[in-house]
Amino acid sequence: MKAVHAVGRRKSAVARVYLVKGKGDIKVNSRTLLDYFPVEEIALVVKQPFEKLKLVDQYDMRITVAGGGLRGQSEAIRLGISRALCKLDLENNRPVLKKEGFLTRDARVVERKKYGRRKARKKFQFTKR
Repeated sequence: MKAVHAVGRRKSAVARVYLVKGKGDIKVNSRTLLDYFPVEEIALVVKQPFEKLKLVDQYDMRITVAGGGLRGQSEAIRLGISRALCKLDLENNRPVLKKEGFLTRDARVVERKKYGRRKARKKFQFTKR
């Protein structure tokens, strides 16, 4: 089987996911999953698509991720994995992943700072005298 490639994005994080048949090895930027994501809760987000489809330990993954924080990166990886699994078996995997919301690109990003303001919406303190 040839490697399946997909891209996932969240906030400013971009993840490229390569799936190959294997025994469940997950490498994120040439490191193991728990080495890259030390918080167990964030590492579980990455595995969610496999748990929903009952495909745990059937595919090896090589992931490169850049930008953003750990949470944004983990959700970008989840989207990339979900898209790659859909490429493998569209008619069986897509409805399950779509129902869970794993195929939806979360478009929320940080609002830009405006001039004359302290942040995006916060104003400087008003002084009357």
